[in-house]
Amino acid sequence: MDKKGTKTIAVNKKARHDYFVEEAFEAGIELYGTEVKSLRQGQVNLKDAWCDIENGELFIKQMHISPYEKGNIFNRDPLRVRRLLMHRREILSLFGKMKQQGYTLIPLSLYFRNSRVKLELGLCKGKKLYDKRSDMAERDAKRDIDRAMKQKNF
Repeated sequence: MDKKGTKTIAVNKKARHDYFVEEAFEAGIELYGTEVKSLRQGQVNLKDAWCDIENGELFIKQMHISPYEKGNIFNRDPLRVRRLLMHRREILSLFGKMKQQGYTLIPLSLYFRNSRVKLELGLCKGKKLYDKRSDMAERDAKRDIDRAMKQKNF
C-alpha cells in the first residue's frame, strides 16, 4: 500500500485479531457519488463487514458508510449491500475455497488508488481463543525486547 497515489481510508484491525489471513486480494467497489464524498471525509466502519458470493457476484455486507451531510435526497442507505468488482475466475476460485476449506472473506482495508476506491479482501480462517492469547503473548514479548534494546542503546 506504499505505492504512489494510494491513500488509506480505513483499516479493519479487528479482522487481524479475530482471523488468520491466508491471502489478500484487491477488489473495486461499486459506489454512488455521495458515498465517495463521505469516504473522503473518512466516515466508514469496516468492523462488522463481511463478504459473500451470490450468483457468481461478490458482495460486501454490513459495511457502514455514513450519509454525506450535504447529500440530501441523493444519500443511500448506510448499510446497503454493495457489489465488489473482481474478475470472474478470481471470484470462482474464492467461492471454491470458501465452500471446500471453510474460509471467510473479510475486508481488511479500504483505500483510494489514484481516484478509485479499492477494498483489500482477506481470505481468512477464524482464530480460537488460545490463538489470540498466543498472539498477544508474542506481541508483549516483542515489546519487552524492544524496550530492553532501547534502554541498552541509550
